[in-house]
Amino acid sequence: MKIRSTLAAIAATLLATAALPSSAAAPTGAKGAPTMQQVLDASKPSDWRPLDPNDTLYMDLPQGRVVIELAPAYAPLHAQNIRTLARQHYWDGLAILRVQDGFVTQWGDPAAEAKHPTHPPRSLGQARSTIAPEFERASTPALPFTRLPDGDVYAPEVGFSHGFPVARDPRTGKTWLVHCYGMVGAGRDNAPDSGPGTELYAVIGQAPRQLDRNIALVGRVVQGMQYLAALPRGNGPMGFYKNPAQQTKILRVRLASEVPAAQRMHLEVLRTDTPTFAALVESRRNRSDAWYLYKAGKIDICNVPLPVRERLR
Repeated sequence: MKIRSTLAAIAATLLATAALPSSAAAPTGAKGAPTMQQVLDASKPSDWRPLDPNDTLYMDLPQGRVVIELAPAYAPLHAQNIRTLARQHYWDGLAILRVQDGFVTQWGDPAAEAKHPTHPPRSLGQARSTIAPEFERASTPALPFTRLPDGDVYAPEVGFSHGFPVARDPRTGKTWLVHCYGMVGAGRDNAPDSGPGTELYAVIGQAPRQLDRNIALVGRVVQGMQYLAALPRGNGPMGFYKNPAQQTKILRVRLASEVPAAQRMHLEVLRTDTPTFAALVESRRNRSDAWYLYKAGKIDICNVPLPVRERLR
């Protein structure tokens, strides 16, 4: 099976790729407890990190640009193959193949999908057609882990590493990325090595955590999620489009490092290994906004916003 601000208001669903709300609209915390906006307003420049141009994809659709940050620390082979595909302009002129309500938006080569399960007919050039599974990795000091204080149904521990939502198992010494809203994965067939990154998907619904460690997650959408989540739902099985005319064409996909510096987007994301991020998590666990009458005292890994903003210059 293939699975296939910027300072703006945080989405009502607390998207994992939420942009920062306007500070003018920030509410005052109750009893002195800071709100998320107040935490961000007090952040230091060192609390933020710019996106690495060599790990940033620009996917241009007719509706607008989708910005994806790759996760080479967790999927190095996939990240390298995706970089190669982007440099070869592999996705240019391909399409959004599938939009399944509450699940994923998936893109790739329509001809390959029509001839499924054979390999894609479009030439891969120097890219690989198969990649060893990268569903989990060994926990090492090179993968810093900011643990959430609350439990999780799917993993012994969850938290954040290098700006991505992750889980880990101290007993086995393994760690892995988790399927939160906005995460990007490499669709595959039944064979574990059959997802080289030619077909990618983004989670647009509730977190399908049952997919964790069954498919390679390769990054996350940091901006432009609305262009993937608001597309018309496919009318075929699993959200595929029955009529190719309904597919959204991909104009181009480029690595930011391949785009002239003057034309790049200057985005930075909040680091997840700082006291500021810990304070942000607490502001979401115990909401002090005046609207809230009950403080949950807990938070799910996929309900922690990962703020993105235009780099201050």
